Amino acid sequence: MSPADRADFWRTAASKSFVDLSFTVPDPINFRGEIITETIGGVTVSRVTAAAHTAVRTERHIARAHDDGFYKLSMPVRGYVLISQDGREAPLLPGDLAIYDTSRPYQVAFGDTCQMLVLMFPHRDLRLSQRAMGDLTARRVSGRHGIGGLVTPLLVNLVSQIEELGTFTAPRLADNLVDLLTTLYAEQLGEAARPSDAMQVLLMRIRAFIAANLDDADLTPDAIAAACHVSTGYLHKLFRATGTSVGRYIRDRRLEQCRRDLLDPGQLDTAVSTIGAHWGFLDAAHFSRTFKATYGVSPREYRLSRDVFGHVEMAAAADDDPGPR
Repeated sequence: MSPADRADFWRTAASKSFVDLSFTVPDPINFRGEIITETIGGVTVSRVTAAAHTAVRTERHIARAHDDGFYKLSMPVRGYVLISQDGREAPLLPGDLAIYDTSRPYQVAFGDTCQMLVLMFPHRDLRLSQRAMGDLTARRVSGRHGIGGLVTPLLVNLVSQIEELGTFTAPRLADNLVDLLTTLYAEQLGEAARPSDAMQVLLMRIRAFIAANLDDADLTPDAIAAACHVSTGYLHKLFRATGTSVGRYIRDRRLEQCRRDLLDPGQLDTAVSTIGAHWGFLDAAHFSRTFKATYGVSPREYRLSRDVFGHVEMAAAADDDPGPR
């Protein structure tokens, strides 16, 4: 681009890659920037390299948005970045992490020339409440120890290989990334929780127990309550407060695991009924009906009709679906 057009072009390119933003560029004539973006599953992965500038998301931008909002996780690879949201500031050096929410105003300031990894994904994928996450936006998380120490090397490798991501790994990689971030921020929430957040923290611990035991045929409300040291009645109360039930939550998580396995190239030779049985759906016909009621197609049609990014290539399953095979 010609020097006179660089700042405007950067604003357009960055807003198209992420969400609508405004920019302040102190030296527009000498400004240099590059955005490399790939989509893996439901996660947008971007490597942003740019000279000093500031990006701002305002209430006006948010009012014009036609989505339910996203989380953005940023990690500098080189240079210094300052992220501000909800009255907090997160000064980030290479390897540090911070999350922020596109449904509320925020600011990202690049100091001099920086390179940063940005992950963007819908709120619902993180599986932590937005109210709870409101306490963790624009907070620096070290990538040098704890779960952050596991996340950072993965993201560093992701940055270096962003243009070489294999399409067959995309759905699984996206799911694993968000699962790891859910674990990271569940831990952060547990450490930062106020007494009034005790119920939320307990619920997250119960969900973690369920996730670790989804393939257990004996995973019942009584067993969960005993393992988590609460009464069965209180367990049901916790889930009712979230608008669901224990049984429905377990079913939905098991269906999600089945969905992932059906997209896994390494399990192409595994029968649909075997995948269902592994995650607790012992009746193949019931599994097929339940899966179709949730995802709109039967497990067999899902496996055959979805591309490597998880997109449906046909409007609906055939009416004469013979069931799992």
